[in-house]
Amino acid sequence: MLVYSHRSEVREAVVTAVGRRPAPDLGRIRYVEAAGVAEVLAACDAGEVDLAILDGEAQPTGGLGLARQLRDEIADCPPIVVSVRRADDRWLATWSRADAVLVHPLDPLTAAETVADVLRGLGDGPDGAAPARR
Repeated sequence: MLVYSHRSEVREAVVTAVGRRPAPDLGRIRYVEAAGVAEVLAACDAGEVDLAILDGEAQPTGGLGLARQLRDEIADCPPIVVSVRRADDRWLATWSRADAVLVHPLDPLTAAETVADVLRGLGDGPDGAAPARR
């Protein structure tokens, strides 16, 4: 799972809130942190990302615009979760074509459940559970 923000404390907050195993039916998550857009684009283009969590407040390129760019430019785009600072900004996730949205301050239960739901959508099994390799 890729976590993008120019601020290390935001990346850390996401990793801490979601945890290494967001639900009992999912495997452990291995995080890759990215501070720059080039890192995100390269990882997604190479197919190395199962899910991307993008900081909507990142500088100089925000995660909302980056989410939309990924959808437009990556043929096999991974699922995307965006994080925003205000609940009123949730509508921007629709514009960005993100699969889900998290609102800061991150609630660990909500963050883990949101990510688990998105990962379950990737599942190959009959119950929709994501493969254990995540």
